[in-house]
Amino acid sequence: MPVQPVRLWDCHLGVPALLVVTLPSCQLIYKTGEDCGSLQDFRALLGPYEACLASRLCTRKPHLGCPAIVEGMIVNGFINTVITSIERRFDLRSYHSGTIASSYDIAACVCLTFVSYFGGNGHKPHWLGWGALIMGIGSVVFALPHFMTSQYEVHFSEQTGMCHSNQTLPCTEGASSLSNYRFLFMFGQFLHGVGATPLYTLGVTYLDENVKSNYSPVYIAIFYTAAILGPAAGYLLGGIFLNMYTEIGTETDFTPENPLWVGAWWVGFLGAGGAALLISVPLLGYPQRLPGTQRYVVMRVSEAHQLKDGSHKTASDPDFGMTVKDLPQSVLLLLKNPTFVFLCLAGATDATLIAGMSTFGPKILESQFSLSASEAATLFGYLVVPAGGGGTFLGGLIVNKMKLRCSGIIKFCLLCALVSLMAMFVFLIHCPNMPVAGITTSYSRSVLAEGNLQLTDSCNAGCNCSKEIYSPVCGTDNIMYYSPCHAGCSGARINHAGGLKTYLNCSCIAGNVSMNANEAIAGKCSSSCQKMSVLLLFLFVVILFTFLSSIPALTATLRCVSDRQRSFALGIQWIVVRTFGSIPGPIAFGSLIDVSCLLWQHQCGEQGSCYIYENSAMSYYTLIVGLAYKVMGSLFFLLACILYKPPPESPRSSSDTSDESPSPVKSDTDCTI
Repeated sequence: MPVQPVRLWDCHLGVPALLVVTLPSCQLIYKTGEDCGSLQDFRALLGPYEACLASRLCTRKPHLGCPAIVEGMIVNGFINTVITSIERRFDLRSYHSGTIASSYDIAACVCLTFVSYFGGNGHKPHWLGWGALIMGIGSVVFALPHFMTSQYEVHFSEQTGMCHSNQTLPCTEGASSLSNYRFLFMFGQFLHGVGATPLYTLGVTYLDENVKSNYSPVYIAIFYTAAILGPAAGYLLGGIFLNMYTEIGTETDFTPENPLWVGAWWVGFLGAGGAALLISVPLLGYPQRLPGTQRYVVMRVSEAHQLKDGSHKTASDPDFGMTVKDLPQSVLLLLKNPTFVFLCLAGATDATLIAGMSTFGPKILESQFSLSASEAATLFGYLVVPAGGGGTFLGGLIVNKMKLRCSGIIKFCLLCALVSLMAMFVFLIHCPNMPVAGITTSYSRSVLAEGNLQLTDSCNAGCNCSKEIYSPVCGTDNIMYYSPCHAGCSGARINHAGGLKTYLNCSCIAGNVSMNANEAIAGKCSSSCQKMSVLLLFLFVVILFTFLSSIPALTATLRCVSDRQRSFALGIQWIVVRTFGSIPGPIAFGSLIDVSCLLWQHQCGEQGSCYIYENSAMSYYTLIVGLAYKVMGSLFFLLACILYKPPPESPRSSSDTSDESPSPVKSDTDCTI
């Protein structure tokens, strides 16, 4: 018999609400009283929010996917997509971009111990709700520099930048002044880190506590898959926003293919920030424990690592971990667990690569294949969606279907690390740099030595060309020039139908039998490199197998520690992962990418962002870093497996329940590979 709709007014949310309890699961539970009990019980559980969320809380699957999607969209989607545009708009170097990205992890390191220790024994949904609120504020702060600076203007008329134009860009706002806005970006990213801290510690343990242990990897995989869909959506939406001019409503002759183009990088942060603020309200209405979950706690069998001195039993005390005085002993118990320690270090190695590649992956594609920022971001998004999201979900599903115990899970992680290690050799492949007159090739078509810039030649010596005006053009000789002036062009025409700008009478472009031999088209030359499909295929494998081990590694972490230490263990793990992985990752990658720069921006006497990178150096540096961290990750997984000491054989596997048959996988007491 269906449950009749119940009208509730004044749900302490500021608006009247209509609660219709018609979900099939709620009907069954309401009738039998097995989990939800009566509507009055729900009101008692939800406190001041009463039954506004009761229809959704009847199910034992907390709806944490929405904040995970929004967090991923902001931190790992929009920010990574707009890095190049922010560098160009605010005259930042890749090193500065790396510090902005790392501010998220610095905030997490500062807050993790406090949040995981006290939040683990407190009201987890309240911590999650306040975290979402802070994250939304951080997104608004991150977008503020757009509204605080003067309008982005490139004083580039039809004649500016051409031979004999004798024009330079006015220094209205110095590069040093613009670059100071990086501190506001860092503060916004810091707030992102503070707000997201409860999500991947308390949120994961909240899920794990409210489902059967056998299904925990699947639910956690779904949660993390949602978190990966967020970055994917961020890359795709970010690519769309970057095709919009940053000064919305202002007409410009530039196109997204022009290196001076800056897209509407700030739009996504305002939208996602508003979404985070809205999501925080229902999160605050969740109960501390969902109805009917106590039986899962009773049925759970421990797989915690057994310490030789037996001190691991201390964590089983119900009173342990309730006060600050137990904090040092809690940390010591985790540090004495070698399996936990090496799983943390393995996670740090993967986090370094994930953070570095997610931040600068689009920039690598942009440089290798001569793409625009929006094209590179969209392409990288298409790569991350199936590889990252699919790998995350499949990892949890494999653990569930194979009913793997703790050491079996670590073996699986080791296998994934070895496969991704082999795939890293794809970075031996790179595309040659496009020939750029005066930078990679001389005006006489001979190869220039690295660092030997010769932008002035006899063909443009009388043009009074300025290095501050970087507006590359592609000549009919398939050589790119620094600007129309450096190509010796003295005229221009614009095809208003297609927006294509063509420069005429370019004295530096070699003549041939063609009528239009001395013309150039605005923008970079298209790359003829045929290696894109191979690079993307193996990059897909690297991402897939890196994320394939993420949920199994997380599951192994939860199982190798005491139940009462799970939230705190995840907090400590995230501190290690961020301190040795996510924080140095973008900074290290950014510094290496800066080393491979061939041409820096110089405006008003200040050095800004990089215009052109050396593709071979960029690939080799990425390969060296990737191999080093993948080798260390494989070694850490191997040591975690060898040193794991499971509890004595239990008559019932931790993946078993009273209504399931015994697991076909035997308990592993060693790590024989």
